[in-house]
Amino acid sequence: MSSAVIVLVGRILLAVLFILAGFGKFTDIAGTAGYFGSLNIPAPTAVAWLNAIFETVAGLCILVGFQTRMAAYLLAAFSIVAGYLGHYGQGGEDVVLVTMHSQAFMKDLAIAGGFLVLAIHGAGSLSLDARRG
Repeated sequence: MSSAVIVLVGRILLAVLFILAGFGKFTDIAGTAGYFGSLNIPAPTAVAWLNAIFETVAGLCILVGFQTRMAAYLLAAFSIVAGYLGHYGQGGEDVVLVTMHSQAFMKDLAIAGGFLVLAIHGAGSLSLDARRG
């Protein structure tokens, strides 16, 4: 398989995660805002809307390879912050919840790593970025 196809598949796998997450937030803004409120995030409803928009738009940029480097840097930072706020140190006394949140935090860090690699190497030849020159 060519490296261009592998980069495209990698972009698709990363993008789908954020497109679906953003769409999910759009379909349940109240639930997302409630979760953000439980994390003591200020203005949770506004943040839920901004989060849904950001994840969807940035995910679409990664998917089609448009402004890929910028979107990848932003999604890397987003993944680290979201992992920290949503998972780091969460779970209380419940060993299962602590383990689940720890794993989710580590996955967020791994996703950020994937985005940093994408940001450095670019979207590849099968992208809008490549077509634009």
